[in-house]
Amino acid sequence: MQVGFRASMNWLHTWSGVVLGSLLFAIFWMGTLSVFDKEIDRWMMPATRLAMPAAFSYETMRPAYLAGVAAKAPAVLLLVPNERNPVVTALWRNADGSFTQRLFDPSTGAELPDQGTLAASRFIYPFHYTLNLKMFGVGYWIVGLCGMMMMALCVSGVVIHRKIFADFFTFRPERKVGRATLDLHNVAGVLGLPFHVVISLSGLVILFAIYFPSSIWAVYGKDARLFGREAYGSYARPPVKQAADLISFDAIVARAKASWGQGEPNYLYVFNPGDATVYVQANRASEDVVGNISAVAYIDGVSGDLLAASKPEKPAAMVQRFIAGLHFIQFRHWTLRWLYFGLGLAGCALIATGLLFWVESRRERHRKLGRSGAGIVEAVTVASVTGILIATCCYMISNRVLPLGVTVLGLDRIAIEIIVFHLAWLATLLHAWVAGRRAWAGQCMVVAVLAASAVLLNALTTGDHLLKAVAHRHSWPVAGIDAMLLLTAVVAALVARRLAGERPPERAAREARA
Repeated sequence: MQVGFRASMNWLHTWSGVVLGSLLFAIFWMGTLSVFDKEIDRWMMPATRLAMPAAFSYETMRPAYLAGVAAKAPAVLLLVPNERNPVVTALWRNADGSFTQRLFDPSTGAELPDQGTLAASRFIYPFHYTLNLKMFGVGYWIVGLCGMMMMALCVSGVVIHRKIFADFFTFRPERKVGRATLDLHNVAGVLGLPFHVVISLSGLVILFAIYFPSSIWAVYGKDARLFGREAYGSYARPPVKQAADLISFDAIVARAKASWGQGEPNYLYVFNPGDATVYVQANRASEDVVGNISAVAYIDGVSGDLLAASKPEKPAAMVQRFIAGLHFIQFRHWTLRWLYFGLGLAGCALIATGLLFWVESRRERHRKLGRSGAGIVEAVTVASVTGILIATCCYMISNRVLPLGVTVLGLDRIAIEIIVFHLAWLATLLHAWVAGRRAWAGQCMVVAVLAASAVLLNALTTGDHLLKAVAHRHSWPVAGIDAMLLLTAVVAALVARRLAGERPPERAAREARA
């Protein structure tokens, strides 16, 4: 640490960003994509590109429920179709700990073909908060550490910038890359400062039970069920091993709606399916409120009686749900959803430009001193910025190229897509290490080509394209993903052209001497 408060904050800001910046970029990138995870799902799963029926009967969900009963699942989660996800989704945990997902037509109840992909909801979204590192929960802790350091970066960034408001209005893209990068870093930091603090803090609050288990143990010991009952009004009862049929889903939903007054459910969680003690947890959709859970009702699946009901009343639980809702953004507000997406991209730009400025300011000095620090950081930065964009595009392209049901060396389609993502990401790191500074322009051009190719492949393999969205409203989400891919291609091509035209400092020095 340095002498003086501002100098110490500068040290903290610099080295926290250098050490954790690449991970932070991956977390922010996947979180930004998760704002439109349902739309990406529809792009990657063509069978789900359906129109929401004008009149939906909850009884249409029975085939999805019976699929879980046939699989002898201890509980079946049924997602209610809506505008963003117009299919009935059934999820359950298998005996080996894995999960099964099946999709059903909301109009007929017929099962849709297996799409053979984790798409965004089961790959991109969990990557955001676990890095898909599930062993011993290590992913949660890494992301939690990054969240804490993001808040520290925001605070220290404010301290070290003497002219923070003036910097907000100063952006000179015509200047050299180093100057333009610092300007963009300042603008992105000031523009998204409140959002970055709130999104980092809320991410920690959501997983408070993992990061601060002692706060629960101190009062409840290790009885997590007692905590759930008191904080959230949860309910549970064991099966009795006697078969019974479930009453109408329409009757169950009607009883649940009577308990919370108004609003539709967003999912039905059926516990002890096929048993005489079967009961259904109905969660009210949070489309008109900020809190991620607004009301819950537990309905007896045989008699239809209300077993328990809860609304957010406990002060601490209400605050936690509100903060979690700010992060999850499940409320129906498209303007705010686009604002989240834009501010998420601003966060990505903030992290990327910070890393790039550090490299640009030290590259020449490290070269003269024979140090490899700047080269290592630059290679990792290239792979974490343009590299993860390339990996994401490859993930989407493999989804459009691979036929349903394909297997390679015993690997199914889901595994192949994930392997393609990680191999592409690794290839960008190797390329960045070999190419050095030239890797930026090269990989930006690759992003442009891949993003445009994804749009073309979607049109060739499914027949959906931007022009079709004009006539078919249910194609708008898919067309929106295509439009964002094309915009990505254009921006990446422009950045590649700008970087390719920038002369390296050592080349400029040689030309000046000549």
